[in-house]
Amino acid sequence: MREINLDQLRTLVTIANTGSFNEAAQRLHLSPPTVSLHISELENRLGATLLSRTRGNIRPTAIGENLVTHARRLLADAAWVLEDISRQARGLTGQVRIGASTGAIANLLPRAIEGLALSHPGIDVQISVLTSQHTLEHLKSGALDIGIVALPQPRIAGLKIDAWRRDPVVAFLPASWQAPETVTADWLMKKPLILNGSGTHLSQLTDHWFAGAGHHPVAKITLDYNDAIKSLVAAGYGATLLPLEAGTSLSSDNRIVWHALTPPLWRGLGLAYRESAHDLSTRHLLSTLQDLEQE
Repeated sequence: MREINLDQLRTLVTIANTGSFNEAAQRLHLSPPTVSLHISELENRLGATLLSRTRGNIRPTAIGENLVTHARRLLADAAWVLEDISRQARGLTGQVRIGASTGAIANLLPRAIEGLALSHPGIDVQISVLTSQHTLEHLKSGALDIGIVALPQPRIAGLKIDAWRRDPVVAFLPASWQAPETVTADWLMKKPLILNGSGTHLSQLTDHWFAGAGHHPVAKITLDYNDAIKSLVAAGYGATLLPLEAGTSLSSDNRIVWHALTPPLWRGLGLAYRESAHDLSTRHLLSTLQDLEQE
């Protein structure tokens, strides 16, 4: 048996609602012969009489009434599917998969998600905590839609990486320490240090900064969670180097302060995405993230 045509089901339901072939034809903007053809084809496919035609009184048979009940649900489901897909196509709903490091997730990404929720509350953002390398690999394979990655990065076929932010890296210190106005590698080497793990881009940046002054620091502890690092700094456990992102409120804990570095150090981030066409939901999140670039 061929699959039942939704237009034929709609015709049957309309006749059941109106009790008339002619009125159903008018409501559906069909010719009366087309309406009759829809019903005869349905009855032939099912091998059953669906409508009782007695003295001009047209009403569903028992089998027809059962089919009308199912048809109403099918038509409602079809309308819901079309509306749902239409809303997604218009960027009103959908899912966007983004990969980022814990540093970006701690401050930058939540602000973008908050802004997206105000303008497009139907878009669901799925977050993966990944290194820049793994983020780019997932983008390439199609497992992600957007990535926040450290710069610079080599060119990768099929991917576009836009420079996004350039934030200063500063020294976060216990407020009880006596520190110069700007902090040097020579001064920090005399202090206990809390640094990012060796696999992070920030670790590479800070190692290079210390190496410029002829130093190779050994951290008292290494962590990849910036909030945990700042908590240890506030407790007097040591000093750290972290990006100071514009627009991000600093900790209200008065036990921690930050000082600029000499020479200055910068952390660059980029937005990575596939060059091929992507849906409106992805574009909306990209636009919201790009707005943070202006802060």
